[in-house]
Amino acid sequence: MKDVPDAPAVIPPLPRDYHGFNWAGFSTLYLREIRRFWKVGMQTLAAPVVTALLYMMVFVVAVRGAAPPIHGTPFATFVAPGLIMMQILNNAFANSSSSLLQAKFNGLIGDFMTPPLTPLEQVGAFALGAATRGVVVGTVTWLAVLPFASLPIVHLWAILYYGIGAALILGFLGIMAGLWAEKFDHMAVVTNFIIMPLTFLSGTFYLVDKLPEPFRTASHFNPFFYLIDGFRYGFIGHAEGSLVAGMGMTAGLVAAFAFTCLWMFETGYKLKT
Repeated sequence: MKDVPDAPAVIPPLPRDYHGFNWAGFSTLYLREIRRFWKVGMQTLAAPVVTALLYMMVFVVAVRGAAPPIHGTPFATFVAPGLIMMQILNNAFANSSSSLLQAKFNGLIGDFMTPPLTPLEQVGAFALGAATRGVVVGTVTWLAVLPFASLPIVHLWAILYYGIGAALILGFLGIMAGLWAEKFDHMAVVTNFIIMPLTFLSGTFYLVDKLPEPFRTASHFNPFFYLIDGFRYGFIGHAEGSLVAGMGMTAGLVAAFAFTCLWMFETGYKLKT
């Protein structure tokens, strides 16, 4: 028998080496977060709009004529920016927190850990995906409330700064909650005892200066108050609190929460156990 020539050695492909920022992996994870909420648009887009319209019905239509203008601003115009911001906050938080918590329960958390993605790329994709959902829902809510309230754009920079800043803050907070929570009850605690009280006690439907002490002073320590107040300033041109303090607080929380999320991914907090 003739000697059979040896088959050529099969060399397995080397792992892809990413120099610098892994844009391909980052964009893939970001698009995954976008498509995740886009596929269930009735739940993630339509439902928040219906909720906002119900609030408008209760707080504006039902008290039409009974609620006096606030600083010369019609009550509907005063309330509408708060409702838009409330949807931005709630939906940005829900996107990142539910994504990580569901991945834990479905045993898919390894899908985030095994690809060649750095903590910066992972945190950036989750946070921007959450912020995108918050901004999209806020924009749709804005269009939905226009028939009920006139919303002139007085300071576009304030609308963009506080709107995007709020979406990022709650996106980072959702990442932290999603990594910390071990069951859905834990997430419900964060939502019902932190997010919801801070939202409703932030001056969404009223002037905080009308509150009795010590609630009036306490409201000025609520970060959601500055987010809603600054966002509303972009529409009506009047702010209850300090815009400088609000801008500093927004930037500070974005930076602090971003570093906290990076630390949690770098250390594998509740990810590698």
